[in-house]
Amino acid sequence: MNRPYAIVVVLMSLLFCMNAQASVTLSGTRVVFPAADKEVTVQLTNDGKQPALVQAWIDKGNQRTSPDAIDVPFVITPTIFRVEPGKGQTLRILYTGEPLPENKESLFWLNVLDVPPKVSGKDDVNRLQFAFRTRIKLMYRPAGLAGTAGDAPAQLKWALGTDDAHRPVLKATNPSAYVVNLAGVELKSGGKTYAAELGYVGAGETASFALTGANGAALAGGTVHYSSVDDWGTAHAHEATITK
Repeated sequence: MNRPYAIVVVLMSLLFCMNAQASVTLSGTRVVFPAADKEVTVQLTNDGKQPALVQAWIDKGNQRTSPDAIDVPFVITPTIFRVEPGKGQTLRILYTGEPLPENKESLFWLNVLDVPPKVSGKDDVNRLQFAFRTRIKLMYRPAGLAGTAGDAPAQLKWALGTDDAHRPVLKATNPSAYVVNLAGVELKSGGKTYAAELGYVGAGETASFALTGANGAALAGGTVHYSSVDDWGTAHAHEATITK
């Protein structure tokens, strides 16, 4: 067997041996922590056929932060545990009481790392194994905030702008006290439709969203069609006119 062909065969064998799905799933796509509650819980389930070693932690937004280096006002328990096939585990998240803004939501991220069991013996030959990481938003919601989370998405103000590389972007300003999570954004301008990257807009903040295929386009206004995701993961459609 010549060398190039041998390399192709090995790569193909690796691809076919990869497990391309995470076994551990979460009960929701986001976590809301009301300030009036002492703790919230998140349910995990191992839908796979093998035991899973799981590590859980919370970060402030930098997904590269090591679990050992995090500094957040929450305690999560357990942090490292084993989940048998078809079984579940409840995560408890407790607020430590360290000061957070009382006039708006604070955004954090819950991380769940699913590490498959190590394959031993003959099955270990030409096999790639991956640890799958699930990362969802954790929103700390103070009591008595103005308005409601359901009304916040419609309050977004949209404008056109450019990024540091002078590429066109959509800018969304959120005047509400709630984090707005977006599931889809597109701009209709000059008879064309431009898709925007997805993301969220923090409470009282402005976020920029790159526009696909808009480089060099003469954008002078238009309509933004976007969908927001509520506390239960349901999407809602919205429409807004570009403001100057």
